Amino acid sequence: MQILFTNARIVDATMAEPVEGHVLVEDGVIRDLAARPIAAPDRLVLDLKGRTLVPGLIDCHVHVVASMMNLGANAQLPDATAVLRSLPIMKGMLDRGFTTVRDVGGAPFSLAEAVEQGLAVGPRLIVCGKALSKTGGHVDLRPRHDWHDASRWARNFGALGRVADGVDEVRRAARQELREGAAFIKIMANGGVASPTDPIAWHGYSVDEITAVVQEAADAQTYVSAHLYTAEAIARAVRCGVHSLEHCNRIDAPTAKLAAEAGCVAVPTLVTYEALASDGPKLGLPPASIAKIEGVRSAGFESLSILREAGVTMAYGSDLLGETHVRQSEEFAIRARVLPSREILASATTIAAKLIGMQGRLGVVTPGAIADLLVVDGNPLDDVSILSMPERHIRTVVKAGVVHRTAG
Repeated sequence: MQILFTNARIVDATMAEPVEGHVLVEDGVIRDLAARPIAAPDRLVLDLKGRTLVPGLIDCHVHVVASMMNLGANAQLPDATAVLRSLPIMKGMLDRGFTTVRDVGGAPFSLAEAVEQGLAVGPRLIVCGKALSKTGGHVDLRPRHDWHDASRWARNFGALGRVADGVDEVRRAARQELREGAAFIKIMANGGVASPTDPIAWHGYSVDEITAVVQEAADAQTYVSAHLYTAEAIARAVRCGVHSLEHCNRIDAPTAKLAAEAGCVAVPTLVTYEALASDGPKLGLPPASIAKIEGVRSAGFESLSILREAGVTMAYGSDLLGETHVRQSEEFAIRARVLPSREILASATTIAAKLIGMQGRLGVVTPGAIADLLVVDGNPLDDVSILSMPERHIRTVVKAGVVHRTAG
């Protein structure tokens, strides 16, 4: 099957200016940017009439199994219910133009396989399996009075993570996730908003535990991603070899410089704090979590400037829960208050593609790349915030050469 996009204005983050062309897609791959604009058997011709053709978007921080704001309740869902509740979340992401997402806690490799096999409609999934946390850490969702074993929900489909304590246990947990298909390992290296007993500034793991996980990931030719907020915890993680730094709201300039020198990638997720603050109370976020929101929310915008000034590479992330997944694209508009449009587009395309190990295959409009493509009204290099309103500006979504939706 071929698709020919005629009269396209081609844009990606590697281009200085838009390029006019006729883009031929065959067998899920971009073949030519200057094809002859003619009809042919088994060829779908889409006349873009000067609209913009951009790469499919990549969100590097999602939880597709998090269908509820209360993550403890989410972890206790029956597996069949949790699976079915994840399906509209994934379809919604694809509808918004996110053709690939990196799930940083919860989704199993089997769900990624189901999407690849066409059994579920959604973006391409890059998964870590269950995130790792210490007892009392960010995925230990037991209230203080609960003395039951923390592992009792850990293998449920709706659980975002599992508890592992000590070097040997952490090694074993990392190896198990890698054996089950994890593309990278995620650890909780600071306290978090959604968990009940860990203040934000708590360290999630010791130096020895983090180093052990990093070694296991390196041995498997991959990397460690870490949930982080404070400068002290970020510096510890960077020195231990953690590569992907999630959130980073309370980073400072010296720590950002350290991260830049180490070649780390930061994944800010500012939209989730806006969503938690505005929607959390009515959607079931526990009071203990609501009390922690402002401590990280208020520092978010400054963190973007600190990271940029230090030269830290930033990928796109959203980190939304429950009904707030619909706000996924708002991160574009939030970042646009601080960062240039080209850098934000790169964060959701070329930078994100490199982080997930698909540099040159995703995030670009070039011959040989996978045909994940969006038809957009407007030019995101001039104003990336148009992508924050996909229902108005994204007219067609194509994943691997297959038209998912089109608005005509």
